[in-house]
Amino acid sequence: MSTQAHRLEGIEMIRIGILDLQGDVSEHFKITEKSLKNMNIESQVLKVKTASDVSACDGMIISGGESTVIGKLMEKTGIKKEILTKKIPVMGTCAGMVLLSTKTDYEQSLLGLIDMKVKRNGFGRQRSSFEDEIEIFGGKYKGIFIRAPYVSEVGDDVEILASYQDKIVAVAFGNHIATAFHPELTDDTRIHEYFIKEVLNCVE
Repeated sequence: MSTQAHRLEGIEMIRIGILDLQGDVSEHFKITEKSLKNMNIESQVLKVKTASDVSACDGMIISGGESTVIGKLMEKTGIKKEILTKKIPVMGTCAGMVLLSTKTDYEQSLLGLIDMKVKRNGFGRQRSSFEDEIEIFGGKYKGIFIRAPYVSEVGDDVEILASYQDKIVAVAFGNHIATAFHPELTDDTRIHEYFIKEVLNCVE
């Protein structure tokens, strides 16, 4: 029996929620399903629109989009409160990275789950979007940066997973992970699989 199978003993199913308030939800949905299939994990991927949807999830993914809009909607729907109350692992990409931070260069609603300061639109506006190779998990990775933020400061216990041009673009803290780039726009499942393993750590 594989190590992964041992980890799943006693776990009937895990449920990963994709926040579906605004942003590139369908891409995250597809690559999360692909990652779970690769890992041979019995699972369900859910679109999250309400606080009650969060209560059914073992982990949450917050995609790119407009972080101020997403933050306001998370407060209005009670999703923010439910995430913080339930204390589930959260993965944030692009705008999701902004929302996971404790501080940004703009006053807005934040989850504050990772002790870091994020500069919004740190690599420029939409027309400055680009793709370039980065290194993460000891290997090369296609980084897709779209109006991307970057991390300007991290707390002592935050792990830096990747940097680009001396700017921090991926971090992990506890069971949470955040990236400035868009892993859901690639075929590479490593980052989503990393997050899923963190979810498994919390449901054992």
